[in-house]
Amino acid sequence: MPAHSFWPPMIASLLACLVTTIGIYVIKTHEQWGRKAITYFICFAAGVLIAVPFLHIIPEALLMNPRAPAFLLIGFLVLHLTNRYLEGFVCGKERDISCTVGMIAALGIGFHSFIDGVVYSVTFSVSTFTGILAATGMILHEFPEGIITFLLLLQSGFNARTSALYAFLAAAISTPLGTLVSYPFVSSLEKSALGMLLALSAGALIYVGATHLLPEAERAHKRYGLLALLSGIAVAVIIIMSKAH
Repeated sequence: MPAHSFWPPMIASLLACLVTTIGIYVIKTHEQWGRKAITYFICFAAGVLIAVPFLHIIPEALLMNPRAPAFLLIGFLVLHLTNRYLEGFVCGKERDISCTVGMIAALGIGFHSFIDGVVYSVTFSVSTFTGILAATGMILHEFPEGIITFLLLLQSGFNARTSALYAFLAAAISTPLGTLVSYPFVSSLEKSALGMLLALSAGALIYVGATHLLPEAERAHKRYGLLALLSGIAVAVIIIMSKAH
């Protein structure tokens, strides 16, 4: 594979870090508005994150590696099992979301955000367009992720200042760190290996959109939640179609 510039994925991951930080700041300073608006951001991000893999990333991965569907499934299952392990480690036999708080929850979110940074390295190594498509949905979901991380830490007993600091370390700065660590390895891979990683990334994106964001949106029952979801899908379709033409 030809060498790609380090800066597009790094800039995208730094932008994701910034958006997460804005989410933390908004919920810390405007808690009432943040709680009302979070569902719409979640719905919109879910629409983008579900549409982009099916319409662009998976077909791209198939062109690069014929075994891409298997790696798509593996990517989905790895994130599912990782999250199940983290929830079991934190919660034991309990199922209440309130148990997934404190430093262990922050570490789990930090791991997820680190993987986001790896996804930036993979998608931008395929092409700038693929990277931008993936980054669109991922960056949008960073805003509610910053809010959620702050609220989880706040519920666990930390004060607002400490919750904001830990949320920044876990959910924000870990993303560019993931890109920084992974890019030197990802950028030098052959086409088939990159296709494998792209399929794994697609599985991860579908998992985040379908099993993390959509259930949260459905539980909220916001009046315009479906419209926000469809808007996210429409944005993804328009971007992909404009590239095709």
